[in-house]
Amino acid sequence: MNKPVIAIVGRPNVGKSTLFNKLIGQRLSIVDDTPGVTRDRIYGETEWCGKTAFVVDTGGIEPKSDDVILVQMRRQAQLAIDTANAIILVTDCKTGMVATDMDVAQMLQKSGKPVVLCVNKCDGVGEPSAEFYEFYNLGLGDPIQVSAVHGHGTGDLLDQVFASFDYNADEEEDGTIINVAVIGKPNAGKSSLVNKITNEERCIVSDIAGTTRDTIDTLVENKYGKFNFTDTAGLRRQSKIYDNIEKYSILRAKMAIERSDVCVIMIDATEGVTEQDTKVAGLAHEAGRACIIAVNKWDAIEKSDKTMQEFRKKLDADFAFMSYAPQVFISAKTGMRIDKLFEYIVSCNDSANRRIRTGMLNELLAQATTRVQPPSDKGKRLKIFYMTQASVKPPTFVFFCNNAQLFHFSYQRYLENRIREAFALEGTPIKIVIRERGEK
Repeated sequence: MNKPVIAIVGRPNVGKSTLFNKLIGQRLSIVDDTPGVTRDRIYGETEWCGKTAFVVDTGGIEPKSDDVILVQMRRQAQLAIDTANAIILVTDCKTGMVATDMDVAQMLQKSGKPVVLCVNKCDGVGEPSAEFYEFYNLGLGDPIQVSAVHGHGTGDLLDQVFASFDYNADEEEDGTIINVAVIGKPNAGKSSLVNKITNEERCIVSDIAGTTRDTIDTLVENKYGKFNFTDTAGLRRQSKIYDNIEKYSILRAKMAIERSDVCVIMIDATEGVTEQDTKVAGLAHEAGRACIIAVNKWDAIEKSDKTMQEFRKKLDADFAFMSYAPQVFISAKTGMRIDKLFEYIVSCNDSANRRIRTGMLNELLAQATTRVQPPSDKGKRLKIFYMTQASVKPPTFVFFCNNAQLFHFSYQRYLENRIREAFALEGTPIKIVIRERGEK
């Protein structure tokens, strides 16, 4: 990844996420008045004067707190600082300089990275307030007045940040990247899986349900290819959602499903399959995404020679609506069968993007209708003239016939199964569209 990385850091509630969203031009990071909403590192991309860079939003740094989540947030911010090419320290003009700002500034000076001091919430016009000049005491050079809400001063900020980058090095081509959304109910091990795949503490892991709030993108490259893993917030029942932050988190998770190529549906083996697991899977199925059912924490189960077979029967019964999805039993903690998961991700993505020639489809259609005659009603028989593939992701097939009402769903299911068998469309839903002859 040759694009430079800009880390946005600072104490809680100074407007880091608002600035992040303004710089990348979209509302990717959750913004709320509650301190500590952002917890993990969130990546986006910004462009300035024809040049691009990655921007990383981090959780608020509380250098002297012993709280479990705050300690991990501080660790996430430190990882962002270590990997960044330049750092934006965000402060709050309305509250003025506080002791925590000085602690964070000293932490950044030790990093040896270029640091640009941003004084946020300068929303007025004209000369800055007296509090603005306090920030010279941080020893980071001239502060820049910014209003992240209105966008004032962000141009001056980016000018100073991009001045520290060297763009002479040739950029690699990204190649084909498979977008993978890791979804499931809370505490199923989604963040642990992403951390295991990347071999770093990319996402905060805690037994506290709802630890992950934003959708966290992580780029991974290995022998199987290039992947963008999106760790999402756990999806709970609607009746269990009490605060606005969690509502935003669930909206982000649903957006992650929409922009993904493959969804990994995480199930907690210690709890078994629940109704909420099937509802989460239904979101991916309805969105037409390729799906894999990953049963996590398999190492924590007491097993006999029939345990996996019995669990598969339960999965087959509860996920009958997506029988196409392969099942893999993994452990995010030990890394068991993670390689198998990658093989499924690649094969399911291939299936979702497969295009089949019209000639081959109609040859299959002739064989299928000869083996099982199309249904009839009151002496009128269904005639299927031909079929063609209209699109991919999911593979969509259009059948042209004499009467759409005669095309019973059971016969559609029969033809769908024949298409799956013939062209190995594992892991992806199939969409069938019925058209009568002459219908547009």
